[in-house]
Amino acid sequence: AASAPAATGVARRDADQVRDQVEPRQGPRIPLEPAVGARVAAQWRRAAVGLSDGDADRRFDEHDGPVRGVCFHQSQPLFVTGGDDYKIKVWNYKLRRCLFSLLGHLDYIRTVQFHVEHPWIVSASDDQTIRIWNWQQRSCVSVLTGHNHYVMCAQFHVKDDLVLSASLDQTVRVWDIGGLRKKTLPETVTPEERSAMGPPMPDPAGSSPGGSLSSKLGKAIPNMKVEDLFGGNDATVKYVLEGHDRGVNWASFHSTLPLIVSGADDRQVKLWRMNETKAWEVDTLRGHINNVSCALFHPKQELIISNSEDKSIRVWDMSKRQGVQTFRREHDRFWILAVHQESNLLAAGHDGGMIVFKLERERPAFTPISGGVLFVKDRYVRSFDYGSGKDTALMSIRRSGNSGGPAVARSVHYNEQENMLLVCHDTDGGSYELYSVPRDGRSSDQSQECKRGAGSSAVFVARQRFAVLDKNRQILIKNFQNEVTKKCAPPHASTDCLFPVGTGMLLLRSEERISLFDVQQRKAVAELSTPAVKYVVWSPDNSHVALLSKHGVVIANKKLEQLCMVHETIRIKSGAWDGNEVFVYSTLNHIKYCLINGDSGIIRTLDVPVYISRVSGGTVHCLDREGKVRKMVVDVTECQFKLSLHKKEFERVIRIIKQSRLSGHAIIAYLQKKGFPQVALHFVSDEQTRFNLAVECGNVDIALQAAQALDSKENWHRLGAEALKHGNHQVVEMAYQRTKDMEKLSFLYLMTGNIDKLKKMLKIAEMRSDVMGRFHNALYLGDVPERVKLLVEAGHIPLAYITALTYGLTEQAEALSQQLTAAGLPLPEPLSPAPKMLYPALPISRDSNWPLLTVSKGTFERTLAGGGGGGATADSGLGDAGLDLDDMDGGGGWGDDDLDLDGTGGGGGGTRGG
Repeated sequence: AASAPAATGVARRDADQVRDQVEPRQGPRIPLEPAVGARVAAQWRRAAVGLSDGDADRRFDEHDGPVRGVCFHQSQPLFVTGGDDYKIKVWNYKLRRCLFSLLGHLDYIRTVQFHVEHPWIVSASDDQTIRIWNWQQRSCVSVLTGHNHYVMCAQFHVKDDLVLSASLDQTVRVWDIGGLRKKTLPETVTPEERSAMGPPMPDPAGSSPGGSLSSKLGKAIPNMKVEDLFGGNDATVKYVLEGHDRGVNWASFHSTLPLIVSGADDRQVKLWRMNETKAWEVDTLRGHINNVSCALFHPKQELIISNSEDKSIRVWDMSKRQGVQTFRREHDRFWILAVHQESNLLAAGHDGGMIVFKLERERPAFTPISGGVLFVKDRYVRSFDYGSGKDTALMSIRRSGNSGGPAVARSVHYNEQENMLLVCHDTDGGSYELYSVPRDGRSSDQSQECKRGAGSSAVFVARQRFAVLDKNRQILIKNFQNEVTKKCAPPHASTDCLFPVGTGMLLLRSEERISLFDVQQRKAVAELSTPAVKYVVWSPDNSHVALLSKHGVVIANKKLEQLCMVHETIRIKSGAWDGNEVFVYSTLNHIKYCLINGDSGIIRTLDVPVYISRVSGGTVHCLDREGKVRKMVVDVTECQFKLSLHKKEFERVIRIIKQSRLSGHAIIAYLQKKGFPQVALHFVSDEQTRFNLAVECGNVDIALQAAQALDSKENWHRLGAEALKHGNHQVVEMAYQRTKDMEKLSFLYLMTGNIDKLKKMLKIAEMRSDVMGRFHNALYLGDVPERVKLLVEAGHIPLAYITALTYGLTEQAEALSQQLTAAGLPLPEPLSPAPKMLYPALPISRDSNWPLLTVSKGTFERTLAGGGGGGATADSGLGDAGLDLDDMDGGGGWGDDDLDLDGTGGGGGGTRGG
């Protein structure tokens, strides 16, 4: 929920000032436009109900004036608002509209809240009343009167029939609404409660001549209920908590314990306890230097959070009753707090807007061990065995630091040879603790004695040594008695963190670089520029290392030479190696992988963030934010496929292809990029893509299949050109037939020695009146009479005479000479004194394709033979489609008919087929 402040002036907040003396309420306050409270609350609620459409500008503008209180329903798509227009409005955020308004308050409404179970809304107002509404019936069911100043807040108890209110009259009141529930919601009354209630009491005034007070008022004021005037007796004051010296701004119930916390203008936070008969003050928390605006309990920890007009948020330890953390803003006063009931999130509203924050790290401190993982949970060191699934508490550790605040370990490091554990904390400016871990967990119920020291980080550097980076940025090598045995100066003065490597080596982080430091030589032996590293993960054989930063993963070898880098737009949480060449890491929303060659991808999405501790094949072990070890079975087929392709393990690639369902444009683009179009063919169902890939990798058979399915002239052109490069003249013939490229087809028949089809091409050219086509085909066939005949028909008598004379056609030459003489034309002289007969060279006819291009079949083609189309053989019918020349009319044209040069096709009406 979000709420605006009452006002800024001291007089406005002073419970002792009469209302007429305060400054006008239209004066200074948080500069919120109407409905901004709903917008702020909607943004906060997004974390609770998943309003993840990103619509930050969704507005609800029906209030007249500022909105002070907002609350979302736990299960319905509803939220309720209360504002300075004296109205309570119930909205449906899916429909994006106001459903109805509740009228009754006579002044500003401070807070509104839904009941977690009943159809109730409780509201607090400056009219000094608390009202309970039935939002399903849209009516007021009770008015709680008793405060004599503005009621600043009111809320239901999570489980009990109680309402808590805080007022500027310096009191906190607890109201019993059990009678109201039994009266207005009889279906909620249990059998035990019904038996305790006894029979209903008759109304003694009902039979009196004057009637009851209700009936009398009903006659006098027919539209007014008695409850609206006097509040009724179904809700009664159970406790009045007095102890604050000035007006109380906020009070909250504890969700499980009989505790109440309140904050007031006396700058104090008070803790109260109650039982069935009384309530009393437990303690007062002092530290704020201005009015306390809000105070509430943490839902999962023994903490109280408060904020104030002194521009700070304070965290208090409930058991020690002392402050443990303070957050400050430079210019903005804080007014309101909200805590998420499930996540470790809090929100605070201030003069300039709202912040959402965490109190502590949610990442559990863990370290992989042989066969399992060792981690810290609830101040216990625990080990989990992957094989047996057994979770063992090894020992308890002390709360670190002197502040008594949350003691969350930042990191842990385990020395398996010596059973020693290093736990690092951020408290007290950085500290470490060295424990001896019992093997069987027998000392788990007792806090172990430890060696303690100051340092920003500590890691093991040898079997009986560990390194500490102290506050002076010096590297101290210590033994297990916590004694310094060596000091080293880091290579860079800005070194701020240590990471483990192995015996005698350290990784040092400084600014935008990471250094490999040799402790014995006291110098850096390698260095790598990288974004600020948060975590370091070594592969099992220490041949590769993954350097995790906030938004990137850098993979390097053991010499700190960068192999690749992956950038993410959202935060990277953790990672682990699957073998020595695949790194699996998690972000807020996904589990992803990265190969050492830079290839990466998504394995699966996540509902909640997890922290990966081990990856083995398709099994991922991880910890969640609750410190529970989870096991996930994931599909790593794509990852293994890319790795096998990178390592050229083609047999495994083939096995993956046959056994998996890899598909999609991403895998196709990847294979094309990596130069494996022949592999990409097996992942494609789109025919055009299959055709393009087949042409790219020279697979004529699959290209032919795709071309037949597509039947596009452009594709046939490309197929003909590719098949010609391979010497596959049968596919070339089919492509030329489908595109009706007569010149190329005739020349193809000349090269292959197909005289019969050349003769048919000659007839086709004659039918099409294609003079040049006839001449070329006659020339290819060595048919001199046909050439002479064509020249005569074309009117080239001299050329026809020389052709006949040259080739020894005496009779035809004599007839043509007479025609020339009759026409008065001179007889042309022979072009050569010794002419030679010009006949085409006799081709070497072959039944199979010509191996003009040597294409060596790879592993994929040899193993996956049969996956493509049939070969280009005579029986495949490559030239068996189109037009039967024997059935054609003499003047028939090509039209849309195909060729039938084998004489086996259909008639002239056949359509283009494949």
